[in-house]
Amino acid sequence: MALLSSVCFSGLAYAGQPQTEGTGTPPPKTEEAPSPAAVPAEPIIELPKLIHSVEAPYPPEAERAQLEANVRLRLRVDTQGQVTQAEVLEPVGHGFDEAARTAALQFRFTPAKRNGVAAPARVTYTYVFQLPGRSKAVAATPPPALSSAPRTAASQDEAPAEYQEDVEVTAVGETRAERRRKSAEAVQVIELEQASMESADLGTALARTEGVDVRRAGGLGSTARISIAGLSDDQVRFFIDGVPLEFAGYGPGLANVPVNLVQQMEVYQGVVPIRFGADVLGGAVELVTDQDVRGTGVSGSYELASFDTHRFTASARHLQESTGLLVRAHGFYDDARNNYPINVEVPNDLGKLAPVEVRRFHDGYRAGGASIEAGFVDQPWARRLLVRGFINAAGRDVQNDPNMESPYGEVTSAEGSAGATLRYSQSHEPGITVDAVGGYTFRRNRFLDLGTCAYDWYGRCFTTLPQPGEISEGGVERYINQHTAFARLHAAWTPVPGGAHTLRLAVSPTFVSRSGEDRRLQAINVLDPLSEGRGVTSLVTGVEYQADAFDGRLQNIAFVKDYLQDVRAQKLLPSAEFLDLGRTAHEFGVGDSLRFRLGSTLSAKASYEWATRLPRPDELFGDGLLIADSLDLQPETSHNFNLGLGYASEPTPAGGFRANVGGFARLAEQLIFLTARGSYYAYENVVAARSLGVLGAAGWTSPGRYLSLDGNASWQDLRNTSTEGRYADFNGQRLPNRPYLTANGSAQGRLTGMLRFQDELLVTWRTRYVDSFLLAWEGVGSQDSKLRIDSQLTHALALTYVIRDMTTRLSWTLDFQNITNAQTFDFYGVQRPGRIIAAKFTLER
Repeated sequence: MALLSSVCFSGLAYAGQPQTEGTGTPPPKTEEAPSPAAVPAEPIIELPKLIHSVEAPYPPEAERAQLEANVRLRLRVDTQGQVTQAEVLEPVGHGFDEAARTAALQFRFTPAKRNGVAAPARVTYTYVFQLPGRSKAVAATPPPALSSAPRTAASQDEAPAEYQEDVEVTAVGETRAERRRKSAEAVQVIELEQASMESADLGTALARTEGVDVRRAGGLGSTARISIAGLSDDQVRFFIDGVPLEFAGYGPGLANVPVNLVQQMEVYQGVVPIRFGADVLGGAVELVTDQDVRGTGVSGSYELASFDTHRFTASARHLQESTGLLVRAHGFYDDARNNYPINVEVPNDLGKLAPVEVRRFHDGYRAGGASIEAGFVDQPWARRLLVRGFINAAGRDVQNDPNMESPYGEVTSAEGSAGATLRYSQSHEPGITVDAVGGYTFRRNRFLDLGTCAYDWYGRCFTTLPQPGEISEGGVERYINQHTAFARLHAAWTPVPGGAHTLRLAVSPTFVSRSGEDRRLQAINVLDPLSEGRGVTSLVTGVEYQADAFDGRLQNIAFVKDYLQDVRAQKLLPSAEFLDLGRTAHEFGVGDSLRFRLGSTLSAKASYEWATRLPRPDELFGDGLLIADSLDLQPETSHNFNLGLGYASEPTPAGGFRANVGGFARLAEQLIFLTARGSYYAYENVVAARSLGVLGAAGWTSPGRYLSLDGNASWQDLRNTSTEGRYADFNGQRLPNRPYLTANGSAQGRLTGMLRFQDELLVTWRTRYVDSFLLAWEGVGSQDSKLRIDSQLTHALALTYVIRDMTTRLSWTLDFQNITNAQTFDFYGVQRPGRIIAAKFTLER
């Protein structure tokens, strides 16, 4: 047997003029793409070099038939020099394709580099299978390495026939994820290709990240609390393609946004860039949707899971190349009964409380939505000009009170929204880029408590109520209407084309008006406190300066922010008169982010922000459902510090290693958090709080990517530092109902070519640990009487089979969550689902 290998040149396209593979036409510019004037015309390019090859066994069938073949592969090489994907461009059959692809996945390269920085690359590689005894002198020659510069036509013509090369320029350059990771920004990037094939939603995927905690009050559709470095709730803001999530039609929550509609998540810890135009205290999470606008594409997914859970997503796009006209559409639908078993106490035959296991009977969740976007891309007069319209609706049954002590059988809530956005972006000379988006959103919330029965945990109506209302006497039928108009303008100027200095400006006004009606009060001719209008006007302005030095090894981003908020409301007094209330808040903030590369494998980051968060309308006015108004809330402020050190190894025969470690501090004033007050909630200011923490992560991927191991842990100490006010008596104590130690681990095995070439079987094991924490202040009550949630350890297993070809990806996943059926609680004592079995099918074309 003899084997020959041939490498085709793969060039790194210049950043200002990338090429689309096989077409020679420019790919679409992303919204982050720099203008040509702002990019060096001739970056220093180093092509990848092959440093480790694997000989593929000659297919027995082909050898018996005396067949030979050349198999052309397109290899994707990451910044560690590992081959992450191998596609057969021209299948030849007879076992050649499978053998060549399996061997190529074990190749190792030196990473491609642009200006000394590792960059992903695509390599066209031809594997030559030749029978023993033919051209033995050539067969003994080892596979050639990729040269550091393109070979000339003359050198190709002089090469032996077996090594003839087809020069092909491929689209290579930093992805958005790579740019974010290498920047000075305090950001973690979570790519969601794997999660999109599993039953994990965005909340589950986010909870696997160090420094982030996601807790829920039940199953799918339940209230979620997302915490970054100890700060949570509205202290963390969410965006989708730069637009606040609640203005994009998904509501303020993140955990229930379909994962298949999102490409990656970017988590900003405490120091948030000005481009978001937002007042943020704890951090921000941006959801990045599919940025590929070329050609025609469709995708879809369907998930069937325990407790009658069904989830469906679909999307499609088409770009008319001749005119630049783009049309995209997305849709989703979720339905879950959430009738999982829980452990409660009910009276026995003697009237004494006894523990029993029952199923939740009134916890259904239904949600759906659709959006359509149309406009033009990559035109001389606009890089993007797109109009998007959307409509969404969700309904949820309310099963119990916050402490899961009283069951309900007819209480429901619902939310719907509709709106539109207009986005424009363009590059201008000299070195100016502009990105603007504006829109309008209408949101309507409904809360109904009109039941006439009292229910037990078995779902039985055991008595008739004297008047409607399971939660409150007389019942509740409330509607809240909210109108929001917003704009985000972001401009950047690079004075010298390709220079190391950039100045940015962001201006973000938001106008919110709210009104409502309590129909139960109106029916009995009682003055309705929701009927009067309320409004909030906010303006956030930021200026940012970025400097790069020492050939890009050092990057510094300094910024200032200005916050202005005006609140107007009317509050109903006991005298049945409305009192006009108004408040204007003005705050100022500064920050700086620094990144220094200590070498090709090690980088350090430090960042600081004097951050401000203005109270949200839901905090000020309540939601008209379960959250009361708090018109006296003050803005939160905090000194936010981050330190981090990251390591990613060069390619080694032992595989690829990665690790990071970091620390954070949050010194907050007037901290706002949600508290329970019997049957409802309210937001309150804690005069001062301090959060300190450390986090770390490590991972290893074997040669050939057959095995990957990852783990991370986060520890935080969040304490009340109030010396006056309601919480002064708890000075120095940990804030209750927040976990302080969490850890995640995963192991993934990968097998390829099992049933057909280019298929994959992924076996993924995940585990999560949450240490015990108290539900109330640690200084209240005796040690034995303290309410606490015990430590929790859960495990999950996912089996995924993937089929890929040039244009299509099919996957089937069988997902087992909480395999041990452990009892898990997140907050307020509400039990979460036990073991879940889910099956999911996805298609991308």
